Amino acid sequence: MSDNTNLGALAGSMGIEITDEGSALPPTFHMPVAGNTQPYGALHGGATAVLVETAGSVIANRCVRANHHAVGIEVSVSHHRPATAGSVHATVSVAHAGSQLIVCEVVVVDDLGKRVATGRLTCMVVADRH
Repeated sequence: MSDNTNLGALAGSMGIEITDEGSALPPTFHMPVAGNTQPYGALHGGATAVLVETAGSVIANRCVRANHHAVGIEVSVSHHRPATAGSVHATVSVAHAGSQLIVCEVVVVDDLGKRVATGRLTCMVVADRH
């Protein structure tokens, strides 16, 4: 896995990493279940939302024009089954890439490839501050 320092402090503290960064393949984002659980031992829904927003933000920022960046304005996650061990893995597809809004769909699966959650991130495109 590659270095995750460019994903931000929160993602780093949750163990989120990215693979295939810079390759021709779409990147996959990974997060351990351990350390990100709710009191009953399953992956915390808020942790899944952080993974969705992190992954979606990275991909959305690949879609913006020069001197602009994408910032999340809405995130939603539907949880399908619990993850209790190992890691979860997120892949992102861009549903809409406009000049003002970018919408990403994020699929989160467990180590067996079973879907754990489906997320959506809407980002607003803003000009960089100088």
